[in-house]
Parts: sequence; structure tokens; C-alpha cells
Amino acid sequence: MFHVLAKPLETPKPSRRSFLKLSAGAAGGLILAVNLPRTAEAAAEIGEFAQPFVHIRPDNTVVVISKHLDKGQGAATGLATLVADELDASIDQTIVEHAPSNPQVYANSLFGMQGTGGSTAIANSFMQYRQAGAAAKAMIVAAAAKSWNVPAGEINVAKGVVSHGSGKSATLGELAGLAAKEAVPGEPVLKTPDQWVYIGKSFRRVDTANKTVGAPRTYTMDFQRDDLLVAVIARSPRFGGAVKSFDAAEAMKVKGVVNVLQVPTGVAVIATSTWPAIKARDLLTVEWDDSEAEMRSTDQMMTDLKAMNDAPQVAVRKDGDLDAVLAASAKVLEVEYEFPYLAHGAMEPMDIAVLFDGETAEFWFGSQIQTVDHQFAAGTLGIDFANVKINTLWAGGSFGRRAQFDAHPVVEISLLAKAMLAAGMKPQPVKIVFTREDDMEAGYYRPMSAHRIKVGLDEDGAVTGFHYDIAAKSLLKGTVYEEMMIQDGVDHNMTEGAHDTTYGFPVMNMNQSYFETKVPVLWWRSVGHTHTAYVMETMMDRLAKEAGKDPVAYRLEMLKDDPRKANVLRLAAEKAGWEKPAAEGRFRGVAAHKSFGTYVAQVAEISVRDDGTVKVEKVTCAVDCGVAVNPDNVRAQMEGALGYGLGAILRNEVTMTDGVVDQTNFDTYEPLRITDMPEVEVHIVASAEAPTGMGEPGTPPIGPAVANAIAAAKDMWVTTLPLSRHDLV
Repeated sequence: MFHVLAKPLETPKPSRRSFLKLSAGAAGGLILAVNLPRTAEAAAEIGEFAQPFVHIRPDNTVVVISKHLDKGQGAATGLATLVADELDASIDQTIVEHAPSNPQVYANSLFGMQGTGGSTAIANSFMQYRQAGAAAKAMIVAAAAKSWNVPAGEINVAKGVVSHGSGKSATLGELAGLAAKEAVPGEPVLKTPDQWVYIGKSFRRVDTANKTVGAPRTYTMDFQRDDLLVAVIARSPRFGGAVKSFDAAEAMKVKGVVNVLQVPTGVAVIATSTWPAIKARDLLTVEWDDSEAEMRSTDQMMTDLKAMNDAPQVAVRKDGDLDAVLAASAKVLEVEYEFPYLAHGAMEPMDIAVLFDGETAEFWFGSQIQTVDHQFAAGTLGIDFANVKINTLWAGGSFGRRAQFDAHPVVEISLLAKAMLAAGMKPQPVKIVFTREDDMEAGYYRPMSAHRIKVGLDEDGAVTGFHYDIAAKSLLKGTVYEEMMIQDGVDHNMTEGAHDTTYGFPVMNMNQSYFETKVPVLWWRSVGHTHTAYVMETMMDRLAKEAGKDPVAYRLEMLKDDPRKANVLRLAAEKAGWEKPAAEGRFRGVAAHKSFGTYVAQVAEISVRDDGTVKVEKVTCAVDCGVAVNPDNVRAQMEGALGYGLGAILRNEVTMTDGVVDQTNFDTYEPLRITDMPEVEVHIVASAEAPTGMGEPGTPPIGPAVANAIAAAKDMWVTTLPLSRHDLV
């Protein structure tokens, strides 16, 4: 079957008004009386306990309903830890399933909508999921007390077993149906920290077994149905390009190809499986219209970015008349920094499946911001929000890639599903698969940016004033988030980690300028902190040198009003043996940074090879993330985050020649190799503070820590990344 639409379907967009209206009233806190996804009454009839965040099945399985996407960061295990501890369930009986899309019940309380990101999963769920577990336990105890005719206060729950001194006992599953009929307590009693069994200790990851054996439907890439079709799309090699004409005659000859359709993003090849779809796409002849496309190379883009700092557009921070301060300074240190586009490079490329019958739609994919995906799906398909169902599957990494502003995979597959019906095809599930090349060339990169620093110094090398200009494409302008997140014209995603620094500069001013390009950009693991931390922390070493002071001691002097940051800095320095000389042939650098509420300090130790290249040998980390719900996962996230950041600064950049992306796979965009990974030592600060983010804060400090070590070894300040540009790796 072969059909080409005379005119490609256009992409309708949800209005910001409808988006905000949908999200309004989405609450955090304790929501236990809303009976989703199965009503408590219906569950009780089959002996199951079902509340929004906790299900207890008759087979004694405790199901924690995760409102957050787990993309490898361990959020599901963290939520399971909270519930199991308060419920006193055993580790072995606890599993996790993803919640349905419902912003009124499963909202991220820090977002006002359902979604995962900004390292907020545990931070916004800590009390909510503990309360859910405690409420379930109270209902179990109440049911047992009635059934056994004993006082509730005499009942004990431990490791999933409910017992009484009389010898009576039952499992959670045996009492689930009765408990479902009990009233939900408004304010369940929570454990005190000294009573915690799992929190702050150990809880086995809930996803290990399924991922190890390749359980069905773990990932979207593995999602299968008997009638599933697979589509790949030929997209413009330039951002903003469009199909002018195409010939699919040769593609249609490939066995397994079902149809070829034009869609707004390109030409879709639909087949019975992935391989014939890819093979047929290679046989398409497509002529592209580049009249509206981005044609510049990245070298020209950087030139344009740097020029924008000559006339900044928006004042972000203005402490005073910095021009006068700099004019009166004994010395002004001027430094420019350049940061490239970066791809996310998640192990699972983008993929998504849908079944649309013209009136209802069901999606299967790793949905990271369910409310945005859901709204765009309904708007694009032209159906009610209630007629869309999103099944959130586990995701093989994201690092920001699956948290799109425009829900482009949802929109693309929705338009394809409509085109399939318009072409006379029967309603049938279809999955769009991105190859590695598709994903790498699709954009949604970390923005490239140009930074300009001017620091005034007095005769003793002390800072008199700090001026900071940055130019980059805004992450938020023109998106559904603009109205909510851009304040007074300022996109703080671009300047976070700098405008809010706690270093005690007498005067600091900061400006930003918004670059325009068709290249789509997106938040990348730790967002603005990835470049601002590099600038701030390498500048701190330069300023310490100007003042003739030790880098750690200098920072501590400047952190008198930030004791938690100073504390992690001291701890990392102590554990790294900063006060003692490094071993022969080794050089150290330090960086400390706060992001997503978490304080991290890292000391990087490098060696220099005979050819002048460097090897990061060891990184000593100190982290203060409040209560460490699962210390093993905190260590894993710190190790993974710094490894991710290290790979980026060593070799990673996305460049373009005449608007065409040069890097297409991991041979040209090389990830961190095992031989690059240093020894990592992680020290967690004991804390009673509320938990803060852990998925991202390990990434920002590693770049400047390594750069400062290079400066110590070579007296060389790296201001343009990656290091491979300077023959350092």
C-alpha cells in the first residue's frame, strides 16, 4: 500500500492558556482519598488494597506507584524505600509500577504538573510517599485489630508480617482486602529517624532483575505487540528544512514495507519491523527545501554569540555601578569562555508507540513530563484530554532529552497516526524508532554559549567587582514554560550557578543575551550549571592565584555566609589529602558548587603523560544532599554524574558545517571510555535536612576541578571546551 498526502498534516499546538489551566490546582502533599488507578471499593472486592501511591495485592506484593519516570537514576528505588519503611514491608515483596498520567493526583509538587526533572523526584516526594506508606500501615493495623478483636496498639508490623502477642499473624496481602475498607487517616503518624529500617541505610534496587533478564516492556525499544508497525522518518539534514519532493518507488520494493507517508517532520517509512523500515528509508530520494533552514556553521554561530556580549540585552543581576568599580581597580582581569553544543547521548534513543482509532489514543513510552506530553497529544490529535492514555515505561537514560518543551516525539507520532488513518489504513499500533544517527542529529542539544568575565582587583589581588555577560539561546522563550519560568525577561536556566553565587564579591553584575537559531535546544544534565560552574570555579582558582592564596583557603574566605558549601569543600579537601603534597607526577584541582539544593565539592587528581595528554586518576567527592534516602544510590549517582560530565569536557562537542551536523554516532561523538574513568571516592555528609537532588549535582564540579588540575600541572587555563581541542586527551 502506498499513499502520499497532497498536503502534509500541520502541527496544532496547545495554547499556553490551556496548558496552565490544565496544570492549575495540581497539588503536592498527601492525596490518599482519590482512588486511582483502581478504586478502593473495586479493589477491596477482589482482596486488594489500592490507593494512589500504594497497592497491596492478595499475593502479598506491595506495589509502589511511581509518579516519576525512572530513567536509570534510581527514583523508583528511592520511592519504594520510603513506602516500604513506613509500611514495614519487606524488600523482597516490594515492586514499582509507573503511575498513569493524571496531574491532579500525581503532580510534582515543585512543578505544579506531573513530571520528572531538576533532580526533584525524592525532594518533592519524601513526605508524600512516607505518608502514603504510613497511612497504608495504619489501615492494615486497623483491619487486623477488628478481625482479631484486639487493641490496635498491641499489633506489630515488621518485614511484611502483621502480628499480635496472642500468636495471631497475617501477611500484608492477607489483610489487604479488609484494610481497603478502612478509613484513610488524615494525618498518619510517621516514624522518627531512629526508627527507620531502610531510609538512610540500604534498599536493593527494584529494577535490577527485570533489566538483567530483559523483561518484556521494560523499555520502549523492547515494546512489542502482534500487530505493531514500526516507522522511521527521513528528516531534513538541516534544522528548519522541509520536504520539497520525494520518490519512494525503490523504498516500496523492500519486503515488509507497508506505506510511505509525508508528515510535517519529513517522510515516514512504515513497515512490519525495524530493519525493513530503515533499509527502505535509505532508498528514499528526498529533495529538501532549505529556504527557512539554519545554514550557519558552528564557528560562525560562536562568532555571533561572542559579538552579542558587546551589547547585552537583559540585566540579570545589578549590585551597583560596576563600571566605576572596574575603572578604579588596580587591575582588571578579562576572560572569555566558549562552550559547544552537547548531545545527551542516552543509551536508549528516542522512541514512542501509539494506537489511535480516531477517537481515543493510547501511548507507550518513557514519558518524563507526562502533563506536557498528554496535553500535546490531545491537542495534536484533536481529542479530549480524557481520551488519551499514557503508559509510562522505563527509560534507558535521558539526561534531559526526554523532557521536551514541545513534546516532539508525541507530536510526530500523533501526526503520523492521523496520516495513517487519512491514508485509509486501519487503526493499528505504530512505533517510531530513532536510530542513533537520528537521535544525534535531531538537535535538542545543550545550548552553545559565550561568556565574558571582567574582574576588578585591588593592589593586594582582592576582588573589587565581578562582571559577567553570557549569550546563548534561551531554553524557555517560545515554549509552554515561558510564562511560568521567565521572570522580568530573565531566563535563569541560563544563569543559574552564577547570578546566585554565594561567593562574597563586593559587587557583581550579570547580563544575558538571547541567541536566535533554528537549532532546538534543551536542558542537559544540570542545565545552566554545566557551564556557569566551569566559569565560576576556574575563575576562583585564577583569583586565588592573583591573591597569592591556596585555592581551598581562598574559597573558604569567600564562603563565610554559606556554611554548607564550605563544609563539603573542607571535607573533600581533607579526604583528598589537600594539605599534603600530591604524589610525584600528580596534580590536583578543586571545585565546589551547589545545584538543585545539593552541595558538592570535588578534588580531581591528574597525571600528565609523556605526550602532554592528561589522565584523570582519582576524584574525591563530598556531597551534602540532606537525608540520604539510599546512600548506595547517592554514591552511584555521584559516580555516574561526574563520569558523564568528564566525558563531555574531554571530547564532546556537536559541530555543524553549513548547518549540517558533523557528529552522527559514538565514533564521532565519543562517550567516556572505561579507561577514562577515574577512581572515585564519595563521602556523604550526615544530615537531618530535607532531601535534595542527586541526579545532576555531581556533573557541574568535575569540569572545573579537572581544568584547575591542568592549570596546576601546565600553567594553562582552558577556556574553550572540550579538552581535545587543545590536544590534552
